[in-house]
Amino acid sequence: MKAFILEKYGKESSLRLGEVPEPELRDDEVLVKVHAAGVNLLDSKIKGGEFKLILPYKLPLVLGHDVAGVVVKVGPKVSQFKVGDEVYSRPDDFRIGAFAELIAIKQDSLAIKPPALTMVEAASIPLVGLTAWQALIEKANLKPGQKVFIQAGSGGVGTFAIQLAKHLGAFVATTTSAANIDMVKGLGADLVVDYKKDDFEKILRDYDVVLNSQDSETLTKSLNILKPGGKVISISGPPDPAFAKKIGAPWLMKQIVRMLSSGIRKKANHRKVDYSFLFMRANGSQLREITALIESGVIRPVVDRVFPFEATAEALAYVETGRAKGKVVIKMM
Repeated sequence: MKAFILEKYGKESSLRLGEVPEPELRDDEVLVKVHAAGVNLLDSKIKGGEFKLILPYKLPLVLGHDVAGVVVKVGPKVSQFKVGDEVYSRPDDFRIGAFAELIAIKQDSLAIKPPALTMVEAASIPLVGLTAWQALIEKANLKPGQKVFIQAGSGGVGTFAIQLAKHLGAFVATTTSAANIDMVKGLGADLVVDYKKDDFEKILRDYDVVLNSQDSETLTKSLNILKPGGKVISISGPPDPAFAKKIGAPWLMKQIVRMLSSGIRKKANHRKVDYSFLFMRANGSQLREITALIESGVIRPVVDRVFPFEATAEALAYVETGRAKGKVVIKMM
């Protein structure tokens, strides 16, 4: 089958269109014919080698963490799906590969595609939707009336997280450029800071939750806007000891503890706030709950640009510019 292949790590490395064997189907997996695939910064970070310690993939590798398509084959232990079902998913780590004609996905990581969405729209949802869900609902336990600061509101995670936070009844602040202010307000943002003109640290006070997706300097400043007992959930790092323990890497845990003690954790403790790292995971049941929100009109997809499959490398390069408003998607057919 055709796929875009990563042959070596590095910021300057690129994807190559080539032929790879069809994925081997495990007993609890379904084989999906890919109709559309979302493109994420996670793909770029893996390509650049940033996650080699956390995700030690063997090269060559097919990237792609968002998929929408049609089931063409099911494993003998699959009971939830059948051939012909239209589905979408964030595949499990070490089973990624949406930048290809076919992908094998665990049934527990899969959900029926929202009928109201096109394949392109559906492919834009899983990774950012699950990231926002696991950050705001699982980790933050966001409540009505609380104040949440969602960084980069016009990005893929930001556009989804703003909508989810408003559905949960929170007051939502975000950052974006002047050109995108109307867009993020349309998604539900209550307070928008133009990051090119203003410093959010001087404007925001006594927040309950921060969803951090930016650099270490922004993370440090975010700790200062939280009220005592507040929570910052970071999807851009650094990892925390709980994450190191979860992935069974005690050597990483020691390194993380040492790193955090001298920086983020010390400041978080001083401010009496909680810091945690989120590396989102595949979850079909949560994706089904997200489907219900989409079907009820609470969440709508935000797609910036659609590239043909043959331009997958160009789509990833566009995501790396940081200019995307919402999600970038590649379309197979």
